[in-house]
Amino acid sequence: MFIIAGLGNPSKKYEGTRHNAGFEVIDRISEKYNISVDTKKHLALTGKGIIENQKVLLVKPQTYMNLSGESIRSAMDFYKADAAGELIVIYDDVALAPGQLRIREKGSAGGHNGMKNIIACLGTQEFTRIRVGVGEKPDGYDLADYVLGHFTRAEREQMEEGYDRAADAVRLILSGDTGAAMSIYNRKVE
Repeated sequence: MFIIAGLGNPSKKYEGTRHNAGFEVIDRISEKYNISVDTKKHLALTGKGIIENQKVLLVKPQTYMNLSGESIRSAMDFYKADAAGELIVIYDDVALAPGQLRIREKGSAGGHNGMKNIIACLGTQEFTRIRVGVGEKPDGYDLADYVLGHFTRAEREQMEEGYDRAADAVRLILSGDTGAAMSIYNRKVE
């Protein structure tokens, strides 16, 4: 069972914010593969389905960003999933241009509090992650205010394309070709 977790904050107030890029990608995957993500389990909204002949659990933690690891750990333990081979975490990154992707099979939290909590709860950095660029914070902005803010219309268009590319990258990863996903989607978007 692959656990595919998109990070974000629950409630209407955070819909469409930069910090909810992971939720947006899960919604895109949910639509594309007709997987309802409405079961409340593992401190999350979850949905089971099949993608590329793989059983998957789509997860949108409802713990708020900084405690995302509690939800993911619960799902991982329940399904006895292996982080290195069966976990994909999708989240926002202010170091990348809007809609730009960066896929890695392991790595540090890079200052992202949700990822710090996941790494602490799982006790490992070895799991696949898809970072979705939300644009660099302008000078003078508070980082928390920036990531909890909304996109401009132009950024929103770039993000929509990024969400589609992230959903396609998940499909490639599930088919066993993470290397191809990295080769295709880690390129700079023009």
